[in-house]
Amino acid sequence: MSPELRWQRACRLTLALGLVLALAVAGYMTLGAVGKWSFVLSYRGEKLLTILLVAWTVPAATVLFHVISRNPILTPSIMGFDTLFVLIQTLAVFLLGSATVSAWPPQLVFLGELAVMVVFASLLFHWLFSRIAQSLELLLLVGIVFGVLFRSVSGLLQRLIDPSEFLIVQDRMFASFSGAEPQVLTMSAGLVGVATLWAIWRLPAIDAMVLGRDAALAIGVPHRRLTAEVFLIVTLLVAASTALVGPITFFGLLVANVAYRLLPGAPLRLTLPLAGLLGAALLVAAQVVLERVLGFAGTVGIVIEFLGGLIFILLLIERAR
Repeated sequence: MSPELRWQRACRLTLALGLVLALAVAGYMTLGAVGKWSFVLSYRGEKLLTILLVAWTVPAATVLFHVISRNPILTPSIMGFDTLFVLIQTLAVFLLGSATVSAWPPQLVFLGELAVMVVFASLLFHWLFSRIAQSLELLLLVGIVFGVLFRSVSGLLQRLIDPSEFLIVQDRMFASFSGAEPQVLTMSAGLVGVATLWAIWRLPAIDAMVLGRDAALAIGVPHRRLTAEVFLIVTLLVAASTALVGPITFFGLLVANVAYRLLPGAPLRLTLPLAGLLGAALLVAAQVVLERVLGFAGTVGIVIEFLGGLIFILLLIERAR
């Protein structure tokens, strides 16, 4: 596909997805509204902002992670971030009790979870990208090992804690777009904004990394330093999203690969906005269907995980062929 045709197609897709998103947002904010509009718009507005924040953060982090790992199958969640989040929640309740954890300021909890994930990601980066070859098999193996380790420790602790406290931990194990504290939402939005501006500033150099390490070095791109920067950006995005709403393992994989199929071979300046719009339209429309059509009979996260898991299996089969 020529650059002109790709640009035209990107414009058409952006316009179509923008229209779908606008209709979904209008439906979400107005359908079934009862009571004073000031309360309805305020309550739903905070929830909508949370959905839009996650819809941008997770796909953007996944696309950037694909650039540095050079594998469209890997996601930060597969590398153990989600299971680490569950372990943090379980360990806090096990050691301190749910009453103590609930009494903590939400901002402090958010910053603590963020700090743990950033430290884990820094150690993971130093090990994976400094001493291990960037192959799909090794990266998947490391992700599976960390995931199993964190999940096993969490499972053991969950069996030891009081059943009533386990319910509190279980509530945090699944993604939820409601209940985010306004202060935490503001902090998360600020963090995501800084990481996004950083990524936009470095986008031309990041785009050159798609050519490969040798080609990037040949045109003057500091590959190793830039890889560390992108990994930190991805870590901040994923940590902010996970600490805000909980783990969403396969959402980024689902949206990113659909964006790749819709706009094959496109540069990041086209792929990233498309993935963000696609994720926002999908999440908001799914939330409208869940709340207004199905009457909260289920969660959006479970459906997304199911579809994303199918995409992951299909990508593995396609790669094996």
